[in-house]
Amino acid sequence: MASSNEIALSELIAALSRALDAAEGEAPGHAARSCLIGMRLADELELDLDARSDIFYALLLKDAGCSANAAHMAALFGADDQVAKHTSKLVNWARPLDALVWSLRTVAPDGSMSARADRLRAIRNEGEVTRSLMEARCHRGAQIALKLGFSQATAEAIRALDEHWDGHGQPLGLRGTEIPLAGRILGLAQTVEVFQAARGLGVAYRVATRRSGEWFDPRLVEALRSFRSDRAFWASLIEPDVSAVEPPDRRLLADESRLDQIAEGFAAVIDAKSPWTHEHSHRVCAIAVGIASLMGFDEPALGDLRRAALLHDLGKLSISNRTLDKPGPLTDVERARFREHPLLAEHILGRMASLQTLAAVASAHHERLDGSGYPRGLAGQELTMPMRVLAVADVYEALVSDRPYRAAYPADTALDVMRPDVPRRLDPDAFAALEALLDDRVAVTELTGPRPSRLPTRQAKRLDQV
Repeated sequence: MASSNEIALSELIAALSRALDAAEGEAPGHAARSCLIGMRLADELELDLDARSDIFYALLLKDAGCSANAAHMAALFGADDQVAKHTSKLVNWARPLDALVWSLRTVAPDGSMSARADRLRAIRNEGEVTRSLMEARCHRGAQIALKLGFSQATAEAIRALDEHWDGHGQPLGLRGTEIPLAGRILGLAQTVEVFQAARGLGVAYRVATRRSGEWFDPRLVEALRSFRSDRAFWASLIEPDVSAVEPPDRRLLADESRLDQIAEGFAAVIDAKSPWTHEHSHRVCAIAVGIASLMGFDEPALGDLRRAALLHDLGKLSISNRTLDKPGPLTDVERARFREHPLLAEHILGRMASLQTLAAVASAHHERLDGSGYPRGLAGQELTMPMRVLAVADVYEALVSDRPYRAAYPADTALDVMRPDVPRRLDPDAFAALEALLDDRVAVTELTGPRPSRLPTRQAKRLDQV
């Protein structure tokens, strides 16, 4: 892989923000378009470079906490969390009737009247559902921003994304200037982008005007009006280029250390998507690096593999939790959609020329030597050794972890399950290194957690969906 010091940090974050767009049910480039709108607002307010830099990264990472409430939202509403997230942004939650109509349309869309009524009762019984969902999302987003190495101001802007000028927002009910200016900009920029994309610029302006003094700082709405007629600006949103609005004196490069930090942070976002995959990316990373070390990988190769392992499930952010957390067999449609998830990692990481190899490795973790894997059906020499190592690590970690459709396997049983696929589907050298790694009983606990005390009572039916 090319040296990471060739990567502009803004380019990397803008690319990864597309995974957050998918998790929120938004079209690719939603965060980038919001960034252009928010930075234009910052221009109109003549903010200084430090403030603009904080706002720039907050706009791109505003949805960093999106995965924290996905499983809860899907379970509570009995609906596709991404559809629910997208449509909820088009609702004025300050109006109880609007919120009720949205809930009636959203809960258990394919369920019976009885099932829909059950969901509505569950929502009522939980109490302040909106607050709890937004609290999880906003606080987690702020934590992720700090984990990625960004400023406290950037984190606080993300935390305040859903606060409203009149104090009726979430999760803290901040009012007026209690809300950080950057957070006020994020909230307005996001709303304008969502309505502009869904219903046109005229509707977006009318919504912003109606909500001035309620949701939004009136001064920001006035700033928005000042560039309504700038056709060149609104046309620039079709192919958003955030590098054009990045504060020039604050441009940063992602060196090896920063790239590792970004990979670690986004792995946390990925693993928060489902309670069944808590720490999955980090554990796959530990196992893959352990295998590769025994196989003699040099330090640069280990670093590349580590980052690919941390980001290998980036595409799962695009899958509804109704599929990820389903306890029974997937339908043909769900299975087909699931098998596409590695393509998102390939697309996002592949947007940067210097990460082409990382993209290829990360997206190949479900490929198999005999060509029976997915999404490309790669086989034999098309699969590099890092790809083969990652595939072995991913299968093993999934087998020794609980899934909604089966209990975890003990380590020895997991190896027994894998063994018939060696060497036809899984690489024999990588598998042998895994066995050698697990001979150290300390490594078993460190890499996979405590071994179950009993055999699973349910057999795995979906081993290719781990």
